[in-house]
Amino acid sequence: MRYQEYTIEGRNAVLEAYRADQPIDRLFLLDGCQDGPVATIRREARKKGTPVRFVTRERLDQLSETGKHQGVIAYAAAYEYAEVEEILDAARQKGEAPFLFLLDNIEDPHNLGAIIRTANLAGAHGVIIPKNRAVGLTAAAAKASAGAVYHTPVARVTNLVNTMETLKKEGLWFVCADMKGTVMYDLDLKGPIGLVIGNEGSGVGRLVREKCDMAASIPMKGDIDSLNASVAAGILAYEAVRQRRAAGVF
Repeated sequence: MRYQEYTIEGRNAVLEAYRADQPIDRLFLLDGCQDGPVATIRREARKKGTPVRFVTRERLDQLSETGKHQGVIAYAAAYEYAEVEEILDAARQKGEAPFLFLLDNIEDPHNLGAIIRTANLAGAHGVIIPKNRAVGLTAAAAKASAGAVYHTPVARVTNLVNTMETLKKEGLWFVCADMKGTVMYDLDLKGPIGLVIGNEGSGVGRLVREKCDMAASIPMKGDIDSLNASVAAGILAYEAVRQRRAAGVF
């Protein structure tokens, strides 16, 4: 397991961290701010025994990694990446076919956070990211997830292709987002599946693409020919949700 201290910024993200029992080492609040969300965070901090410091906006700006702290910055004592096997175990315990997101070299922390948020809401059991040439769970990613990072496990692997090979032995099929693929409505997305989302600029890499069983295209009628990675992930995920609901497995 891998641990690191990092900041959690924004009211919703900090509150979700408390609700998920994420250990908070210390909390910085904007001096003089007494509104409802901040009062709730202060109550949670008292219950958990978190040291609280009231500081100026200038000090919060200095501490912030995202520039969007909303008057609240917490330092998490640690974050623990999941193991892939733990994600599969979560699916087994629920008696559900594994539903995973695999991200091929996503570099924008806001995209990563938004995809984790979508994965959580779509009922996915976890997200897998590579260690190299990709963003990890930074403060910006945690904030963009709106707290989902505390509920949806994220595994970080050395080699995405090898991980896909291992998961195939567990019965998973992989579908990647690809403009030249089959229209997503014509694919079966109900079983044990991994949605593979590629880099914001170059898409899914060749080696990863070759390990995918299917390629899904999203119908588009506008004047541009691509979607933001997190938007594409959301559209594909909810086509899977639609199919699973129709089959009575969601």
